[in-house]
Amino acid sequence: MENMKKIPDCPVEMTLQLIGDKWKVLIIRDLLSGTKRFSELMRSVTGITQKVLTSHLRSMEAAGLLTRKIYPEVPPKVEYTLTETGYSLKPIMDSMVDWGTWYKNHIASASPEED
Repeated sequence: MENMKKIPDCPVEMTLQLIGDKWKVLIIRDLLSGTKRFSELMRSVTGITQKVLTSHLRSMEAAGLLTRKIYPEVPPKVEYTLTETGYSLKPIMDSMVDWGTWYKNHIASASPEED
């Protein structure tokens, strides 16, 4: 956690500092189901660039949210897995799913259908 900014007093701010980016949340979403290779994350996190994915994976590793395992083969094989700390974000992700589902249903039932 050396590369992290100053630890804020506010717990919400602390959480946002770690995962307050849409890409990081989507990376966590995908890693909650298990270990993934870099190429799998590139395919599943639609719209992310290789540079941004690499940057976020490095910062998440530095923060202790995931681990990176490099296999000595050609071409290199790299796998990413959530740490116990990373998995501890599951209740937050579950709440986001619940709220997002509720909101989508709420908006759908409140809006008249357009053809």
